[in-house]
Amino acid sequence: MKIDLNADLGESFGIYQIGQDDELLKIVSSANVACGFHAGDYTTIKRTVKLAKEHGVSVGAHPGFLDLQGFGRRRIDLNPDEVYDLVLYQLGAFYGFAKVEGVEVQHVKPHGALYNMANLNYEIANAIAQAVYDFNSDIKLFGLCNSFLIKAGKKLGLTVIREAFADRTYTSDGLLMPRGDKNAVKYRNEEIKEQVLNIALNQCVQSADGKWVSLEADTICLHGDSHTALDHAVMIRQVLKGKGIEITSFQ
Repeated sequence: MKIDLNADLGESFGIYQIGQDDELLKIVSSANVACGFHAGDYTTIKRTVKLAKEHGVSVGAHPGFLDLQGFGRRRIDLNPDEVYDLVLYQLGAFYGFAKVEGVEVQHVKPHGALYNMANLNYEIANAIAQAVYDFNSDIKLFGLCNSFLIKAGKKLGLTVIREAFADRTYTSDGLLMPRGDKNAVKYRNEEIKEQVLNIALNQCVQSADGKWVSLEADTICLHGDSHTALDHAVMIRQVLKGKGIEITSFQ
């Protein structure tokens, strides 16, 4: 068995240091790199891409809303045309740094509120998928398992990567619990271990209300901005390897 392990990285900007990217890049197989809108900046993008290359980690653009104060986790009601432009703009900027480093852009994964809106709204999902397709139809699209984002990408002919989360709580509809909910994020090792094993081996997760939700995941996400992210990443890698599951990207 094989599965990808991804993390949201490159979220530092200016004098602000966020996450433990240097160490996480020794563990994950794919990195979603912030493109400067919700987090990150031009210097951080360059550094993260270079570090990922050194560690043999595949990279993808991680576009979000222009919302540094809210870390891209606040909903902004853009129309589909604006969402298309938002994604295309950030993908273009990210591609420039990847090209200079001689690194292929493996994927695009929307961030935060943009990601969640695309899971619920087909027009938003289609705008994101269309931006990726128009830029380069060989780039893969990451989206939540069973979401509109996956459906929109498939319809356009993109290679879609179905994503599940190691450290997020699910609703009974298979969506992610809103960030405002106190139980939206999992921090306990045993909870995360159990969820990862259910994703990888049983193709399901247990929702907050106890319902089992079926999913087929190609990649598992771990959030890189948590203070426990590194410990969880080490644990997840050990758990997967202990079950004979190879951690690998899609390149």
